[in-house]
Amino acid sequence: MMAAPVRTAATAAILALSIALVSVRAQQAPGGPAPLAQQPSGTPQSPAFRSGIELVSLNVTVTSGGQYLTDLQQEDFNVFEDGAKQEVTFFNRTNLPIALALLMDTSASMETRLPIAQEAAIGFARSLRPHDLAELVDFDSRVVILQPFTNKASELEQAIRRTSAGGSTSMYNAIYIALKDLKKIVAISTDEIRRQAIVVLSDGEDTSSLLPFEEVQDLAKRSETAIYAIGLRSSEPSGGKGFKEAEFVLRQLAQETGGRSFFPTQIAELPGIYSQISDELASQYTVGYTSRNAKRDGAWRRVVVRVTHPNAVARTKQGYFAPAR
Repeated sequence: MMAAPVRTAATAAILALSIALVSVRAQQAPGGPAPLAQQPSGTPQSPAFRSGIELVSLNVTVTSGGQYLTDLQQEDFNVFEDGAKQEVTFFNRTNLPIALALLMDTSASMETRLPIAQEAAIGFARSLRPHDLAELVDFDSRVVILQPFTNKASELEQAIRRTSAGGSTSMYNAIYIALKDLKKIVAISTDEIRRQAIVVLSDGEDTSSLLPFEEVQDLAKRSETAIYAIGLRSSEPSGGKGFKEAEFVLRQLAQETGGRSFFPTQIAELPGIYSQISDELASQYTVGYTSRNAKRDGAWRRVVVRVTHPNAVARTKQGYFAPAR
């Protein structure tokens, strides 16, 4: 009977933290340009790419033999919702711009590995295109947005180099805040449609977040954001219970949102992993349909995408919540 008040208190605390971070972010970029494609105050949101309103939008990655397939056509895709086949009414294989939150664990356990992690993250930032947007979120005991959304790799690089190690790990808080930040970036025209992603690097279990995993998981499932998780394992064979729990969390978030999870044992593997994520984000399709289920019951609806190409595997988010009255 006590679970609900705890969740409510946690939510209130994290919302207060999120508001505080907005102030921090504004102070760190005085006079800077407003983020591109950010929703202006009072501007109605476009319903075309919001799950559960009009069009159910899916970002789909298709691979065969470890290679990305990027030349498929609309008729190659079959979409099923709760087992019922749907009619694909929107299809885009254009390499759309992205809005991305780059999350870096800078807790004390990362101290010896942080310089290499910084260089790998900088390499990833440099791979972003001029029309992409990215922000840098630094988390240890606190969560700090070191760089608000920008399309300048040099600004991201400077922010990455400012990170330093210390404190505990508040990964759930960081993911929650990143999801909320990405939700503010919406398309007000077809030219501003962006795929959204979070790339999070952590080397251990969450030890100091205000929010429980279940609440962050629920927000992630309600979002349009794919989560790419990098869990940096210890080179020691024991691993420990804490990291096993962290590995489960990272796998779950990635699987449910259509992203991927990686668990390297060597810090030197990071540049290659960031490169794989960059390649995947540039190789996705956007597939949309209007659900045949007209019920507005707020229920979870499971989605499966299959393609007709032999030996090909399609990956996307596992489902969405139906609209509620």
